[in-house]
Amino acid sequence: MATFTVVIPFFQKEAGILRRALKSIFDQSYQDFDIVVVDDESPLPADIELQDIDETWKSRIRVIRQQNGGPGAARNTGLDNVPAATRFVALLDSDDVWLPDHLKNAHDSMTRFDAECYWASMQASDEFYYHFGMAELEQAEGGTRLSEDPLVIEMPDLASVMLKNWSFLHLSCMVIARPVFETIRFEPSLRLAAEDVLFFCDCILKSKRTLLCDEAGAARGMGLNIFHSIDNRSPQFLRQQFNTWVALDTLEQRFRSRPSDVASIASYKNTARRQALWSQAGRMKRRQAPDFGLLARWVMRDPGLIRAAFELGAGKLGRSAR
Repeated sequence: MATFTVVIPFFQKEAGILRRALKSIFDQSYQDFDIVVVDDESPLPADIELQDIDETWKSRIRVIRQQNGGPGAARNTGLDNVPAATRFVALLDSDDVWLPDHLKNAHDSMTRFDAECYWASMQASDEFYYHFGMAELEQAEGGTRLSEDPLVIEMPDLASVMLKNWSFLHLSCMVIARPVFETIRFEPSLRLAAEDVLFFCDCILKSKRTLLCDEAGAARGMGLNIFHSIDNRSPQFLRQQFNTWVALDTLEQRFRSRPSDVASIASYKNTARRQALWSQAGRMKRRQAPDFGLLARWVMRDPGLIRAAFELGAGKLGRSAR
C-alpha cells in the first residue's frame, strides 16, 4: 500500500479541471501514493473526466460517489475511506494543482522531524492576493527554523497565530498523519464558509508537532469555487456569514480559557455580523426582502446580532448628522 493517500473532493462543471489536478499528482517527484476522488454529485461526473486517462493512472485512483453534501462532507468521505496502511493524507481541491516537490518535501520534513501536521506555502498569485507564505509569517511572528532548504519552521503556539490571520494556511497545501486523520473531521454543515478554518484549528490542537514549509506546494486554480463565487449581493451571502459566525463560535469554545485568543475570535465574529447586516440593508435598498428566517435563527443563537444592528444604525445616524 502507498505512503500517501490523496483526497480530492470533486464538484465541477468544466471538463479538464480534474485531469489537470491529477496530472500534477502524477508529476510528483515522490511517487508512493494512491488517490481517492469523492464525486459529490458533481454536475460533470468524475467518471467522464477519467474515462480517457492512462490505465496506469486508473489503477491508482478510487472514485467514491455520494449524494451532494458539500466540500466538508466530501472530504470526510475521503478520510473515512483511506486504506489501513496509509501513513499520510494529502488534501487537494480539484481545481488546484501541486508543484512537483510537494509530496517529497512533506514526506522528508514529517519523517525527519516526526510531525503529524504539515503545510506548504501557496504559490503567490494576483487573483488570490491575500495569500502569504511561511517566510513572511516567520518575519511577522517568529518561530524556530528546523531546515534551511527548504525553509521549514515550527511555531509552538501556532493556533493562536492562526486565529489572528489564517491566510497562510490552505487545504491543498496540507498533509496530516494517521493520528490526526483517524480522528479529526470537517463540520459538514458549514457548506459555504469556514469549515477549513475549524478543521485547521482542530488538526493543530491534535497534532503533536506541526511544520510550516516556505516552499510553494500548490497553485490555486480557477474552477468552480462556492466561496469565491459569492459576494454581498448574492442570496447565499447571509448564510455564508452565518456559517463563518458558527465556526468562530465553536472556536471560541475551544479557546475559552485563553483571553487573547477569545478577543481575536470575537473581533472576527463581529465582522461577520456587520457584513451580514450590511448585505441585508443592501437588499432592502434594492427593494428586495431580507432573509428574515435566517436572521431570526441567527438572533436565537447570537443576541449580539441585535447589538451590532443598533451600532450600525447609530453609526449611520451619526454620519448623517454631520
